[in-house]
Amino acid sequence: QVQLVESGGGSVQAGGTLIMACAASGDPASRGCMGWFRQVSGKEREAVATINRVRSTTTYNDSVKDRFTISQDSAGNTVFLQMHGVLHEDSAVYYCAAMPGNWNTRCDEPDINYDYWGQGTHVTVSS
Repeated sequence: QVQLVESGGGSVQAGGTLIMACAASGDPASRGCMGWFRQVSGKEREAVATINRVRSTTTYNDSVKDRFTISQDSAGNTVFLQMHGVLHEDSAVYYCAAMPGNWNTRCDEPDINYDYWGQGTHVTVSS
């Protein structure tokens, strides 16, 4: 089965940069799509960015499109989220998620369509 472990979360000043990583293991066919989601207490989880692991195509939430970058390593086992120019509104618990996908899969699906989830990592934007 697919297992996901996030790292790199923490505190960062507004306007700063934070890079998070999601280490994935398990059946590659079950994680053709990888995504970063975030959730604030009392609010619904929202998609931040996704990447098709097979095709390396990406999608972004409009609120982060010009500031965040999702990418993967050459082996396809680690997905990164580079957060630049962070805002207070970016404070949330960030989750790495995966679902099956192939070359033709559109990965910007609702969170309910993602099958595997990491435990989440807190991001707090200060000052």
